[in-house]
Amino acid sequence: MSLTRVRLIDVVKKQYLYKLKAYSQVFISLIFIQLLAVLFSMNGIGGMGSSEGSFQIEIKYFSAAMVVAFTMLWGFITAIIITTKAYRNDDFVFVTNRASSNLANTAFLLTASIIGGITSMLSTYVIKVVVYYFFSDVSLKSTSVMSAPNEFFLGSFSTFLYIFLFCALGYLIGTLVQINKAFAVLIPAAFFGGLIIDGLRGNEGVIAKGFNFFFMEPSLTLFIIKVIVTAGLLISFAFALSNRMEVRS
Repeated sequence: MSLTRVRLIDVVKKQYLYKLKAYSQVFISLIFIQLLAVLFSMNGIGGMGSSEGSFQIEIKYFSAAMVVAFTMLWGFITAIIITTKAYRNDDFVFVTNRASSNLANTAFLLTASIIGGITSMLSTYVIKVVVYYFFSDVSLKSTSVMSAPNEFFLGSFSTFLYIFLFCALGYLIGTLVQINKAFAVLIPAAFFGGLIIDGLRGNEGVIAKGFNFFFMEPSLTLFIIKVIVTAGLLISFAFALSNRMEVRS
């Protein structure tokens, strides 16, 4: 009989460090996704033009909005992937249980969200450099508050929260699918059905209201509270559901 006591925090730490090394391909995919988003951002997110005689001017607005959107999708997919059977069984190289596995996954998703948030904001400068050096007859003028360091950190923090919210949603959906494969059909059907209803009802649909609830919140404090509470509930629900799964399948 072993007299060594295994502490939960030690197991979680070992699993977390293991995941950072074993799931390195996740961060490689992040680089690819963000470069692809930068490429799509080259046409700008909006613009206007004017001409008078032989004089013509065209104004385009560039931002990291496309990169942020792609990164949120990346976080959502990543969270689903780490709930799959192959990734779950990786945890059993350690003395583990559902609690330590879920906590290590949450820590990994938090880390991935932080990295995604920072690199998303840094991509703003990548877009500016590409436009400046590869587009002729271009004059750049910054109209973004991101020029101030504190605003950069604020933008990174807000983006991190968005990404982690999508990670939490993906983790819950991934857990549901692992419990019953029928959810792999039911959840997309409900989502696209909701989009159709939103299209018919305007902004009164469930998905539209959910979008406005998070993305149109003018108060930073309320936004932070909304995201933290919602993500916490999603993760907690996933934890509770995972306890219904067999120890190893």
